[in-house]
Amino acid sequence: MRDDPLYLEPRLDPRTAALLDSAPLLHTLVDALGSPLNVLLPDRTADNVRRFRAVLDHHRLAGRIFFAHKANRSSSLVRRLTTTDADIDVASLDELRHALGSGFTGSRIMATGPKDPAFLWLAVRGGACLNADGPAELERAAALVRAHGLPRVRVLLRLSGFETSGTRRLMRESRFGTPVKSLHRLLDVLARHRDELEPIGVGYHLDTTSLDEKAAALEGCLRAMEELRVHGFRPRVIDVGGGFGVNYLAYAAQWERWTTELTAAVMGSRPPLTRGGHGYGLRVENGTLKGGLSLYPAHRPTAGAAYLDELLSLPAPSLGRPLGTLLLESLYDLYVEPGRALADQSGLTLGRVLEVRPTDSGESTVRLAMNAGDVGLEDHGVLMDPVVLPRDPAPPGAQGPVGQVGPVGQVGPVGQVGPVGQVGPVAVHLMGNLCLEADLITRRTVFLPRPPRPGDLLAFANTAGYCMDFGATHAQQQPLARKVAVHEEAGRWRWCLDEEYWPFDRTGEPQG
Repeated sequence: MRDDPLYLEPRLDPRTAALLDSAPLLHTLVDALGSPLNVLLPDRTADNVRRFRAVLDHHRLAGRIFFAHKANRSSSLVRRLTTTDADIDVASLDELRHALGSGFTGSRIMATGPKDPAFLWLAVRGGACLNADGPAELERAAALVRAHGLPRVRVLLRLSGFETSGTRRLMRESRFGTPVKSLHRLLDVLARHRDELEPIGVGYHLDTTSLDEKAAALEGCLRAMEELRVHGFRPRVIDVGGGFGVNYLAYAAQWERWTTELTAAVMGSRPPLTRGGHGYGLRVENGTLKGGLSLYPAHRPTAGAAYLDELLSLPAPSLGRPLGTLLLESLYDLYVEPGRALADQSGLTLGRVLEVRPTDSGESTVRLAMNAGDVGLEDHGVLMDPVVLPRDPAPPGAQGPVGQVGPVGQVGPVGQVGPVGQVGPVAVHLMGNLCLEADLITRRTVFLPRPPRPGDLLAFANTAGYCMDFGATHAQQQPLARKVAVHEEAGRWRWCLDEEYWPFDRTGEPQG
């Protein structure tokens, strides 16, 4: 076992921490429903909506908050959101069906992404707002309105390819949206179909964490709104999409230390930190470090609603005044489409330990009753440690959670005893249950404060945003993780199957 444990402790809000303290309940749920198991906290999603609304209120902006449904398939999260002032963004026919069946009306739904004929048909029939990628989609929507005598469809024009006042492009190319230089093509379609289409505004969605890129895009949208006005339209909305991020880790110092040590491991100046020396995008050529770290910035001091606040406070690149002020003075509404950020701290994934196998290197291989698709941390570049939930109480004399690294990187006291008498932190590799070499829960060496035992649970916190079921499959006929929704009631945890959750109690009284 290595003497330099590199922890990446997950950030836990009080509700999640309280749930993890209820290990007997979680073990009972896994015993009944199987491993892996996804546990949802719908009330936390409602809390996140309030945080985003507070930012809009702070900047005195009107607007709407759309949950990006693709982040999670859960019914409980979607149904709970119907009781808030949030709306929903759907990106497929079945997501649209799910939203309608959960209680959202068409006026509270935005349809985004590629749209096949059935998806577009139901969106138009249901009165959803269309976030349109290009002229062809606008033409098809107008044809549906004419053919069926429907009311005008609200449309947002998704734009891309924004530039600063110079010629340097700030952002990477996107497969979505219409280049802002081709806005005239969209305006031509709108002019021909004034009786069928109601252009309410423009928007963007960028796959980046860069505030500068998003500020440039938002300023570009302000200019595009003026173009719509010049052509006789009355736009009122700018949609800044999602990408507000989540802070997954409790301590910045741990993230900084781990990434520094990974670089040293790739350079060969310390033992590897990953299986097979995987570098997460870093490599060495002729003694020189090359590549870039292809990981999600797991510790983000500014994320979620705070990121939106920072964006709105940022001066526009060319206009020089705060973007939020420019929106307010123009009397524009602001639409946002958080997915990961609205699901922050809204769920966790449980996997049962099946086998712990020591290796000659001193690191143990831990096989779980789950696979990499059930907890897609690696697919999304998210690194954080699981929490060990022992099957049996700690042996007499053992201390509580041990070996964890504090905010200044100090290792705490150790004292828990492993199955063969090992004390303190242990280095492990987490393996899935598929018959594939590539089925690794995570490629990195994970340091745990105590050795896990068969029957223990590993709890992966904060997986509701994209890491819970986005890549889950029935590979090798392994079962998909079931979902349960939990909430606190009179100081006790209550649970039900995710599909059985409705935001009212058994008497029909509303919750939350």
